[in-house]
Formats: sequence, structure tokens, C-alpha cells
Amino acid sequence: MSEYQFYEFRAIDRALGEKEMRTLRAQSSRARITSTSFINDYSWSDFRGNEDAWMHRYFDAFLYLASWGKRAIKLRLPAHMIDADDARRHVTGRAFAMREKNGHVVLSFLSDRADTTGLKGEGKLSSFIGVRAALTRGDLRSLYLGWLLGAQSGELADDALEPPVPVGLAQLDGAHQRLVEFLRLDPDLLAAAARASRPIEEHTPPPKDVRAWLADLAQGEKDEILERLLVSDDPTMATKVIQRLRRERSAGDGDLPARPRTAAELIDRARQAAAERSQIQAEMAARESLIREQAAAAERAQRLEQLAGSEPILWDEVDTLIATRQSKSYDHAVALLVDLRDLSARSQLNDFPVRLQALYAEHLGKPSLIHRMQRAGL
Repeated sequence: MSEYQFYEFRAIDRALGEKEMRTLRAQSSRARITSTSFINDYSWSDFRGNEDAWMHRYFDAFLYLASWGKRAIKLRLPAHMIDADDARRHVTGRAFAMREKNGHVVLSFLSDRADTTGLKGEGKLSSFIGVRAALTRGDLRSLYLGWLLGAQSGELADDALEPPVPVGLAQLDGAHQRLVEFLRLDPDLLAAAARASRPIEEHTPPPKDVRAWLADLAQGEKDEILERLLVSDDPTMATKVIQRLRRERSAGDGDLPARPRTAAELIDRARQAAAERSQIQAEMAARESLIREQAAAAERAQRLEQLAGSEPILWDEVDTLIATRQSKSYDHAVALLVDLRDLSARSQLNDFPVRLQALYAEHLGKPSLIHRMQRAGL
């Protein structure tokens, strides 16, 4: 099987111009290029462009996956749409990285491990556009997921402290859940981290909270906010104000446990949860197996009760079936011999061993039958 690599870039905030599209076309003659996207897969060659350069210059979202298991997501946001300090405190290394250039911030998620499940990339990137939109609303769950990915990948020291735990980590929406699955983030690790997360609230604060927040602001601050809302060319200004409100209301839109947990503590809790689940599953499997065995034993006892007293008829039927020299008849004959053996064990007169020995002697020239009898424990 040839190697497979899939690349998809997406422009969201602005469309590409004709000159930019020609520049991209020079890098690939077979890629699907539009004013908002570049899509190509490679089996016998490699991507000729530069992912980071393209993200800084042209695109807002990027997805990569390879048949050997490497997967990546990159999201670009205008620098004024995300708190760079918030993002920076989550960076771990290769698994979760951040680059700042030309007034943009590019966040990179990387999952790199052996995996040949045959996942295809077509149509996947659209699933993660919602993660980018959530970041512009001040939803920092994806940043924390990136930090967790770094912890899972072994990029953090054991005593590295977790960043503030965002609200709603146990209530991921579809976009964030698909990010977890695509990056193969350990569900037990996510569950361990989510124990310190408060339930998610509505993105738009209720009017009473807005009024309370405004009442605490100095008059000059209120005037500045109103002026920026009315005259700013930035269409995201209202979003920024709400982001600030939410941060100040919820102490950074996150919770810290009584003591911030370390990467090693979270990994240990995830392993413990996995071990406990395995034990529970093993106990359930054992109980189900016992129930099946008891049901089979009861069914077997009922069958033997029905057959009791018909031993002579069964021996005759065995002889008749063997005489056909057919595979299915041999299978049926062996099943009847098993019944006769068990019936003999229930009775006072146990002549089964003698008759079985005579049967062996009579049919030694039928290796297929003999093999079946031996395989059945006869």
C-alpha cells in the first residue's frame, strides 16, 4: 500500500485573489484550488509548499493527516481576537505550539503516533471551524485541550502545573469533541481534567450581570467602551467587550482547583481510571460468562432428560449416519455420541466406553470421522 498524505487549507476571513491563487497553483498542478481553499492528497510525492508560511500569508485553518498516523490542525486568528498571554501559557512544544506573525496568531495541534486506521481527510476540516469561532468568543477549551495533548505526549515535566481549567470541559460541543477524537486525546485524561471544570454558562451574559458589571466600571471606562462600539471599524468589538465581561466575572473564564494539578497527577489519575474501568469490564464479562454457562448447563440438562431411555435408538442412528460417509452426517453422529456419553455418565450401567472402543475399531479407516471424535473429546 502506498503512503497517503492529505492537506487542506481554508481561508475564512477573506477570499484569495487571482494572483494568490496562481501562486498556489504553481506549487501543484492537480490540487483543487478555489478562492477559499487548497485541497490535495499525495501518494507518490510530497507537498511542495510551506505550511507555516501559507498559514501566515493566506489561510485561517489547516488540516493534515498521513497514513502512518501523523495528524495536525492549525488555526489562525487575528492577534486582537485572542489574548496571546492566555494562549502562550498553554503551549507545550510540538503537540501544541503557537506562532505570532503579521498581526496573526497561529495555533498548532499535532498528534504523531503509529496508527494505520485508514482515516481519510476529505471533509474533516469543516468540523474544526467551530473551534476557531469559539476562540474568538473567548472560549479557551481548545487551548486547554492542546495543553492536555502535550501532557499526554510526554512534552511536559512531571511537576508542570496545569493552566486555568476552562468552564464546560465536561460538556464539549460537537466541534471540540471532534478535535478530541481527531487528536486521539485520551478520554480518561480528559475526564480527569474535567473534574475541576465548572458547568458551562450561556455565551451571552444575562442583562442583570451586564448591568452589574457596568455599574462597577469607572465613568471614563464606560465612555471609552461606548465610543469604541460606535465608531470602531472592528466588527468584533462587541465580542471583545463580552469577552472582557466574561473574564472578569469568572476570573479568567476558568477554575483552578484548590491546588493546581501537575501533569503527572493528571496522567496518574487517567491511568487509575483506565485500570478501574478494565477491572469493572472484566468483572462484568465474568458475570456474563457465568450466566451463559449456567444457561447452557440448564439447557444441556433439559436435553439429556428428554433423551433418557432412548439410548438404543441413538446408537442405531449413529451407525446410520456414519454409513453415509458424509461430513455433515459425521458431525451429527459425533454430536449424538457426546449425548450418549453424558447419558451414560448419569446412569448406573456405564457401557459407553466399551461401545465407543468398538466404534473406533470398526471405523479406523475413516480418518475424518476419527478426527472429529477426538476433537470432541471422545
